[in-house]
Amino acid sequence: MPPEPKTLLVTGPCRSGKSACALEHAEHCGTRRLFIATAQIFDEEMKARVKRHRAERDPSWTTIEDPLDPSAVIREHQATYDVILLDCITLWLTNLLGQEMSDATILERVDELCALLQQTSAHIIMVTNETGWSIVPKNALARRFRDLAGFANQRLARATESVILTVAGIPLVIKEPHP
Repeated sequence: MPPEPKTLLVTGPCRSGKSACALEHAEHCGTRRLFIATAQIFDEEMKARVKRHRAERDPSWTTIEDPLDPSAVIREHQATYDVILLDCITLWLTNLLGQEMSDATILERVDELCALLQQTSAHIIMVTNETGWSIVPKNALARRFRDLAGFANQRLARATESVILTVAGIPLVIKEPHP
């Protein structure tokens, strides 16, 4: 098996197997593992989702919940861990929208994360959703979110060594590291 890329973006639609794919890749990157969770629990359904995701990780994982600044967590902990898994970018963007940040400010945060990917000592794996493969949303906030997610995913895909698209539980490599 070839060595894992230093940076990996796992993308795809909802329930396509992104998180499982990311976890599988992370397990090949070393035993010191950090999971950055961006989800915020506002209701019972989200609480159940978070519980299900936690159960997917074995006890070797350390979890830090940071809904607003995963870059700060990466900067602080990159020397301590072999691999850092950030799940997920689109929830992070949702959280930033909830802070009433401008699109420019949100994309600056994405660019900060992209720059950090070039400097990190740990393997970084990120999970994101492809949100624009469906109908055009009826309301302006949903269209804004969809567009921001698309712009963020493009920037992150350019900044990572490898990109995997998951479809129906099948990982498809769409960008491989250059030798």
